[in-house]
Amino acid sequence: MTAGPAAAGPAPAARALPPLLPGPHLRRLDVITVVATFGGLLFGYDTGVINGALDPMVADLGLTPATEGVVTSSLLVGAAIGALLCGRLADRAGRRRALVALAVVFFAGALGSVAAPSFEVMAATRFVLGLAVGGASVTVPVYLAELAPTERRGAITGRNEIAIVVGQLAAFVINAVIGTVWSDHPAVWRSMLAVQAVPAVALFAGMLRMPESPRWLLSRGRDDEALAVLRQVRDPGRAAAELREVRDLVARERADEVRGRGGWAELRLPWVRRLVLIGVGVAVVNQLGGINAVMYYGTQLLRQSGFSGDVALVANVLNGVFSVLGMLIGLRLINRVTRRGLLLVGLTGIIASHLLIALCSAAIPEGTGRSVAVTVFLVLFVGFNQSSVGLVCWVILAELFPLRVRGFAIGLCVFWNWAANAVISGFFPSVVAGIGVNGTFLLFAAVNVLSWLFVRFVLPETRDSSLEQLEEDFRAARA
Repeated sequence: MTAGPAAAGPAPAARALPPLLPGPHLRRLDVITVVATFGGLLFGYDTGVINGALDPMVADLGLTPATEGVVTSSLLVGAAIGALLCGRLADRAGRRRALVALAVVFFAGALGSVAAPSFEVMAATRFVLGLAVGGASVTVPVYLAELAPTERRGAITGRNEIAIVVGQLAAFVINAVIGTVWSDHPAVWRSMLAVQAVPAVALFAGMLRMPESPRWLLSRGRDDEALAVLRQVRDPGRAAAELREVRDLVARERADEVRGRGGWAELRLPWVRRLVLIGVGVAVVNQLGGINAVMYYGTQLLRQSGFSGDVALVANVLNGVFSVLGMLIGLRLINRVTRRGLLLVGLTGIIASHLLIALCSAAIPEGTGRSVAVTVFLVLFVGFNQSSVGLVCWVILAELFPLRVRGFAIGLCVFWNWAANAVISGFFPSVVAGIGVNGTFLLFAAVNVLSWLFVRFVLPETRDSSLEQLEEDFRAARA
């Protein structure tokens, strides 16, 4: 029988790390963060570009409503699979190598989608892009969290979410510019898709010069290399202290592996199983507000509220602007307030926004007044979501799990994130057609009350502890 958590012995007392000192090592950390978040930028652009590219693509490739849905959802299916596969790849080959490989997949998928001559090829290349998007959604947060000092972990991990929403905003702006200037060109959508190749090249070239995660190196017994990386991003005293802390944890984890644990076998441990279930809950909460339905179908929603086609395309840029503003606000707050507190306030704002969108859609007669009111509360919803749920959920996922299964566990959670995304986004047009915009957002409001209760009563707080201290706390709580 597999021993429980207590069998590994009592947890050692957590060491207090020396304070983080200023110096050139922090500039090096900033450079690494910028390069790695090109993965988030690609994630955002690839998921956002379909919003404006879909209408001209429908005409050029002769898509039906059914094949239009397949083109949209094929990326999401690929992302779910990519999250599962890349989580294990990042654990086995390393975070840096995984990101280099993902850059190649991003580039190949971008070129394939630009040149796609038919629906079948387009769906296949969008699936390939999805593999890279899903892989990036797992690997980039893990890489950043494992390089970041405890004091800045939330802000540094959150920069990936900034990159995602900046990528989506860039897609909306580029769609609006290209779609307005070359609106009569049947292949205008190919130009929109071509832009995604540029950050793929930047990610590939940049990651070749970036270091591996020091925590991953220590898990492979490469202590000297890990210390060299830590000295790049910490002052010498802090680097040595973190090395000792992680080395102690790795020694305990290796003892666990001798007892037959690792991979799926970890789920036999009650404390690990509980964390994975909480992580899946966090990942699904990230989708239940309907944020990606708005990001994928925002232009169509604005048309239904009364705007004309070109006006809706331009007005949709507001969703991207408020998405970025919300993320910037959340990034300012995330190390100043608790993770749970920020989520609870954000979910309250999301529920209120949903109710106001439903009220305006039902009570205001069709016309400019309704269009403007729906737009105002739609961007308010986007701002609340991105300043809380859209940021904090990814930070928490990067903090929850033990080192030896971090990539695997996050991959499992992100699989469910993408699965929920695919279901909600896939059914969103049909639900709107069936019960209207007001009924749809009332449904979102009701579901998000459940999300609020989950955060309030189930989710643990992860702020202000090192990744190693969090693991020891979770072990002790279930011992």
